[in-house]
Amino acid sequence: MSATPTLHTTRLVLGGFTPADAADLQHLAGDREIADTTVSIPHPYELDHARAWIGQQRRELVRGRAANFAIRLAGSRLIGCAGLRDIDREHSQAELGFWIGRQWWGHGYAREAASAVLRFGFEQLGLNRICAHHMARNPAAGQVLRHIGMEREGVLRKRVQKWGVYEDVMLYAILREDRN
Repeated sequence: MSATPTLHTTRLVLGGFTPADAADLQHLAGDREIADTTVSIPHPYELDHARAWIGQQRRELVRGRAANFAIRLAGSRLIGCAGLRDIDREHSQAELGFWIGRQWWGHGYAREAASAVLRFGFEQLGLNRICAHHMARNPAAGQVLRHIGMEREGVLRKRVQKWGVYEDVMLYAILREDRN
């Protein structure tokens, strides 16, 4: 894949990030509450972080290792990110990840975006399994995962370290056959 495809939902448009998104990405991902329950977003999240991450996305897409989507309201305003990473063609699996800017929490946007990315993974990439993780202290993420059909597979005790504290991580997954 050379360009991030565009996915449409009832209220959202998911597509590629552009260099023009860097300031909005920095603002949204720079919120301490976003970084608090994500493993890969540092805090503070500087503009250079956003620019570097956006630049990396095209390379990861071309290599077939990741497909990350800018989540936009009505195709314009950036509100978050959802995507697949660690795409493993040999075993037809990947990991789903998502986050939504705090201003838009509680409106079902994460669920809507995550569902669209699942469809993309199964229908466009031909994946057999998609997994997702969330910190145990972030039950809202678990609710999103259950709502899109994922099943909890277990707890990875003290799997990650966030700001000097080891965190339990919940593991969820869905198989292609589960969607029927």
